[in-house]
Amino acid sequence: MRILRRIMTDSIPLLRAAVRDVPDFPKPGILFKDITPILADGDLFRRSVDCFVRANEGAAIDKVVAIDARGFVFGAAAAYAMGVGFVPVRKKGKLPFQSESVAYSLEYGENVVEMHVDAIKAGERVVLIDDLLATGGTAGAAARLIAKIGGQLVEAQFLIELEFLKGRDQLSGFPIRSFLKF
Repeated sequence: MRILRRIMTDSIPLLRAAVRDVPDFPKPGILFKDITPILADGDLFRRSVDCFVRANEGAAIDKVVAIDARGFVFGAAAAYAMGVGFVPVRKKGKLPFQSESVAYSLEYGENVVEMHVDAIKAGERVVLIDDLLATGGTAGAAARLIAKIGGQLVEAQFLIELEFLKGRDQLSGFPIRSFLKF
């Protein structure tokens, strides 16, 4: 825990400073939190992945589950560093093998996420990783998908959380950790 605290104390201000605000993207009125400056800087990218890795020390994680697409960047790197398997959650129709799915509501309609049926064995301990927690719809669906397949979600983790959008409400009952809060 002391190591995680030191990494967080050293890294969080640097990571926060690197997040770029892009006004009116993808549509007018939205202030987009752009993480590409973190990804483009080797030290910052390492620090961001280290946040996820260190947060899972001692948690006996079997798999890292990550959400398409930016979650893959952090999730795959963290899984590699932790020496555990990586499981992608994708939008409907993107996975080549038999999949299980969960639908979730959007502001105007519905979306569906999928995971291969054999990606997680019953009882495996998993951590869900994504770059950003906003409204929580996709993350909540991914958490339900993990449970549906038989995995045990130890924690949902996000590099950034937009607190004002109350995405945590969609993950009610699941432990959540975010490293940067806006």
